[in-house]
Amino acid sequence: MDKICEELYKIGIVPVIAIDDAKDAEPLAEALIKGGLPAAEVTFRTAAAEEAIRIISEKFPEMIVGAGTVLNKEQADRAKAAGAKFIVSPGFNRSNVEYIQSIGVPVVPGTATPGEVEQAIELGLDCVKFFPAEQNGGIAKIKAMAAPYTKMHFMPTGGINKNNLNDYLGFNKVFCCGGSWMVKKDLIAAGKFDEIEAMTRDAVNAMLGFTMKHVGINETDAAAAEKTADMFNLFGFGTKVGNSSVFAGSVVEVMKSQGRGTHGHIAIGTNNVDRAVYHLGKQGVKFDETSFSFDADNHLKVAYLAEEFGGFAVHLVKN
Repeated sequence: MDKICEELYKIGIVPVIAIDDAKDAEPLAEALIKGGLPAAEVTFRTAAAEEAIRIISEKFPEMIVGAGTVLNKEQADRAKAAGAKFIVSPGFNRSNVEYIQSIGVPVVPGTATPGEVEQAIELGLDCVKFFPAEQNGGIAKIKAMAAPYTKMHFMPTGGINKNNLNDYLGFNKVFCCGGSWMVKKDLIAAGKFDEIEAMTRDAVNAMLGFTMKHVGINETDAAAAEKTADMFNLFGFGTKVGNSSVFAGSVVEVMKSQGRGTHGHIAIGTNNVDRAVYHLGKQGVKFDETSFSFDADNHLKVAYLAEEFGGFAVHLVKN
């Protein structure tokens, strides 16, 4: 994927903004960053879009701000001049896409059919928008379309909300979702940026979906591990012996030797380990990169935090 698309993959959600007054751009961007989403697609549906992009790109260089609803060369030039780091269009206009490519800005054009996806592939793209997502068949259609195009990735937008977000993000060909539920125009116009920040944070939490998976206990050898695990049969858990540990049900793992952590480890589940590491890292959490384990697609599947919690190592795993 393009580097911008890789960053958007880690962020997971791209707020789609229609802003009427450029003065709202700075507090809005600040609310999104504080809420955990340092990205935005500012749509060219309003006269304030160009100035809003300029303000955000100058005041918050760490934010990945893009221009949306870019329909022609003139808008593309204005978006680039304002500092847009990527450009999105609602549909697939080949000449428009080629022009945006020629001026050196990453472009994510809208698609809704296999024919449009094939045109995108012909132009060397591997990231496209799927719009309007819900009205066009939702995640079921994306999965059907993605099957023959194994290297294409999709950004569904249109009808995405907190309740269906993870239906989309759970599919590995969806690199991020565009959504506007946390940045509704009435909230922006009313200056309710605290509410936008709270809704943004809620969206991030819903996306990451942290859960308690299991607790690991360090033992000295296999016999001690089996003995400790057997004790949990008191609760009807049952035991399963593995190569390096013995599980008591699914909630307790007893290690056959001294594992990570002074006393053991705690496994925290998440919907996406890559995104969890990114978002926790933005909060200052440090990770032990020597612990990272990757799947066949080079996505993280295990990551230990650098710091122990009460003598327990803590690691992330996929839900």
